[in-house]
Amino acid sequence: MGSTPQGEEDAVRTAEVIAAACLATDLGMGFPFEHGLHATLMTMRLAEILDIGEEMASQTYYASLLMYSGCTTDSDLALEIFAGSRTEHLTPAMFGSRMQGLGGVMRAVRDPEDAALRPFDTAGRLVRAARFRQPHFAAICEVAEMLANRLGVPDSVSGLFPYLTERWDGKGVLGRAKAEELPLPIRIIHVARDAAYQQMVRGDDDVAETVRSRAGHAFDPAIAEALATAWPEILAAARVGGSVWDVVLDVEPNPRYVLEGSGIDRALAAIGYFGDLVSPYQSGHASGVADLAAAAAEVCRLGGAEKSRVRRAAFVHDVGRVAVHPRVWQTTARLTADDWEQIRLHPYHTGRVFSRSPLLSSVADIGCGHHERLDGSGYHRGLSGPALPLPIALLAAADAYHAMTEPRPHRLAMTGEEAAVMLGQEAKDGRFHPDVVAAVLEAAGQSVPPLPRPAGLTDREAQVIGLVARGLQTKQVARRLDISPKTADRHIQNAYRKIGVSTRAAATVFAMEHGLVSGENSQ
Repeated sequence: MGSTPQGEEDAVRTAEVIAAACLATDLGMGFPFEHGLHATLMTMRLAEILDIGEEMASQTYYASLLMYSGCTTDSDLALEIFAGSRTEHLTPAMFGSRMQGLGGVMRAVRDPEDAALRPFDTAGRLVRAARFRQPHFAAICEVAEMLANRLGVPDSVSGLFPYLTERWDGKGVLGRAKAEELPLPIRIIHVARDAAYQQMVRGDDDVAETVRSRAGHAFDPAIAEALATAWPEILAAARVGGSVWDVVLDVEPNPRYVLEGSGIDRALAAIGYFGDLVSPYQSGHASGVADLAAAAAEVCRLGGAEKSRVRRAAFVHDVGRVAVHPRVWQTTARLTADDWEQIRLHPYHTGRVFSRSPLLSSVADIGCGHHERLDGSGYHRGLSGPALPLPIALLAAADAYHAMTEPRPHRLAMTGEEAAVMLGQEAKDGRFHPDVVAAVLEAAGQSVPPLPRPAGLTDREAQVIGLVARGLQTKQVARRLDISPKTADRHIQNAYRKIGVSTRAAATVFAMEHGLVSGENSQ
């Protein structure tokens, strides 16, 4: 962290990464996109009215954006207890009275599609919900603190999250603090973000009254009164036409922190952890794919910057999973058409989370292609051939191999050898680039099976065509492969004859169509 570096390309404002994480939490909570950003604008206007100073304002800003960063925690356990929506029923009552909280739990455990749900089943769910509450709240706080720490904020910010679920009256589930023992930023965030949520679900009129009713209970009375008194002004602060992304970045207090190099990797890995927490079957998936994809990029001799983008894309490629109901990732049953539609859109959601930031969007362009296939059978864009560049193809193959070696609700994990055979078959069927599959398997320490080449090309001819497509002349190809120019020319002419072309441009088109473009630099 530090001041913005001049002329440094591998750098991004910490606020951009954290605001992207906030968009991901919107998806995970089922909020409208950018709800967390709007809520943070309200939070910062309240902080301004309270005149808390830049240091407190800075802590409030980041913690507000990250308030729901633990929302994917225990999703699998919650499925066994809550048949209804926790966001719809529990979130409005989070800072309410004990009776409001119990009513929210009652509504959340019931199945809204089964009016005949037996009373003893509901009673059993209520008992489990009571047992679930304390360890769940502790896990939310702990995960949020760990992720905040890895996202590049100061310790003064990450240290706020142990108090995330506490109340002014000391009746929080974890009982860690009360009244002014609660850090000031947390007291402000509780009032402002609850008001933002109430406004979202109930409209403008009753918000001030609701906040006042919670003063002295969940909320600091002075802060609750300040919001209720200035509510029209606070609401107006978040009423911006179109996206509020730039506005949220503009209100970031000083000092404005920056992530560079490995700090970016660490932050993106943390967002990947957030996505993986949606199901225990996903634990470690993002980081495992990142390691494998980076190693495969090394085999392909990608340049340093491109290899870094592949690794970063792998960290965040599955963040869009949080937009899919956790039930889908846990089911052993046959997926419905609606289930599949949700799944097919999760790469799209990954792209949307990171699309606002120039550096992050370049990463997401690769990450949201991880289910694309060479023959156009993948999703969500159905890319194929020339439209499937090497970094995306690498990530897609690494993701497929790594997923095969992980357990899923409907199957056991494959061995590395079994996954290698299956990935090789996928290449033979035209869904993956043969060279990319070879690179992934080599990086995974697996033997590479014989892979097909289009038009009957030999491995050497395919390699030569890939280099030609990168712009290398015959002598440059020879030097790169440590062969004579005469031998290189013979390979080129043989390849041209087999694929039915006579020019470099046509050979390049063929190479792009069939995934033969070399990852090596052309110089």
